[in-house]
Amino acid sequence: MAIESPSTSAASPASPASPASPVTPLSPARPGAGPPRLSGRARLVLFVLCAAQFMVALDFSVLNVALPVLGKDLGLSTTGLQWAVTAFALPSGGFLLLFGRIADLYGRRRLFLIGLTLFGAASLLATLAWDPASFLAARALQGLGAAVIVPTGMSLLTTTFPEGPLRDRALGISGTLMSLGFTVGMVAGGVLTETLGWRSTMGLLAVASVVVLVPAPKVLAESRTTDRQRLDVPGAVSVTGGLLALIYALSTAAERGFDGVDVLVTLVLGVALLSAFVVVESRSAAPLVSLPMLRRRTVAFGNLGGLVTFSMMSTVVFVLTLYLQEVLDLSPFSTGLVFGVQGVLSVVAGMYAPKVIGRIGARRTLALSLLGQGLFIGALLGLGSDTGALPATAAVSLSSMFHLGAIISYGLIVTSGVPNEEQGLATGLVTTTQQVGLTVGIPLLGVLATTQDTLFDGVRTVVAVAGAILLAAGAAVAAGLRRS
Repeated sequence: MAIESPSTSAASPASPASPASPVTPLSPARPGAGPPRLSGRARLVLFVLCAAQFMVALDFSVLNVALPVLGKDLGLSTTGLQWAVTAFALPSGGFLLLFGRIADLYGRRRLFLIGLTLFGAASLLATLAWDPASFLAARALQGLGAAVIVPTGMSLLTTTFPEGPLRDRALGISGTLMSLGFTVGMVAGGVLTETLGWRSTMGLLAVASVVVLVPAPKVLAESRTTDRQRLDVPGAVSVTGGLLALIYALSTAAERGFDGVDVLVTLVLGVALLSAFVVVESRSAAPLVSLPMLRRRTVAFGNLGGLVTFSMMSTVVFVLTLYLQEVLDLSPFSTGLVFGVQGVLSVVAGMYAPKVIGRIGARRTLALSLLGQGLFIGALLGLGSDTGALPATAAVSLSSMFHLGAIISYGLIVTSGVPNEEQGLATGLVTTTQQVGLTVGIPLLGVLATTQDTLFDGVRTVVAVAGAILLAAGAAVAAGLRRS
């Protein structure tokens, strides 16, 4: 099983970029045995890295159902509840590229452990929060920890497992658990809030960080680039500031619209800083982001597919939650169970996606996944105000299977053929696309659900737009990657 590679310079765990002895990913081959299997230590590495990704994905959704209860307990207004989400999204999306590059230069394992420690401490602070300020500060620190964990964990994974079937399998498991974490978070959030209170949702994350942190130092080998270039400070400031401003503007617009002065100012500031970042990188001797890498069709169209699949799926889940609770009058717990079915099918998709990629290639898989996701999301247009939850469950669950295929294939496309010394950058781009997609979809489209004559009309509008965007993206990816 081979994956299409954008270049012939495949990454290898034995490259000079990893001075520490890399994990041997294969068990010794035996005569007459089937394909090579992961060694015992490689399985431990995969567990640690995937558990960390699962934990961060869990954080994106576990608090959602608990927000009304949390607001009453801490005295947070409706505006404050929005900031409970935004405070995490701002640093988690804004600092990804920066920490991905720092990890390349100063050690991916070291940064990964720091991120886990910060995330765990912040989760404990959120559990014990005594007022709105302490809670929002804890959420921001959680987001900062996530911005360290996600790119370093992904780059450790891609430098540990060589390009080909092993990396396909590792990224397939990682993508499945990431998608499952978002779904499990919605179910667990409802159960924990009703039985133990909202603080238990944050306590769960504190415990999970300890479970990952304890074995991590023993099983992970250090990995860094041997090229000791200086950090591109102007590039880091401009891209981080631009992403922070853009995410703030879009998150705030979801609540108050785009006519607020602060929204317009930060939106313009974000665009200006990101434009300045492009100019800075074109002139830097050691750029934070290699512009030639961004011009690769595999990187450009791969990240386009990732951005669309994450942003549209998060938006559809958001509006479908409103539909199930406000239109069909389901309880939060029952709504969580609907998305639990989605999680089960995501696991199934994660098991078979690497096999599909092995047969038809990552590029075709990404294009077909986007098209399939768009078709099943479009099928939600057939829902009525009294059709029951079963058709909605079937449509969103089937679309999530294609969503999982898109997650795995776009990560493979963007990181394949990238040398080890640039894996932090490549995975930083992958995870930045993921986090920005999760952040911008709801502000851009979700507002349509609440500005129509009825909520039901708004849900139908969002579903139609999301399905059309996915179909267009699938066609664009198919055309763009065919010529690469």
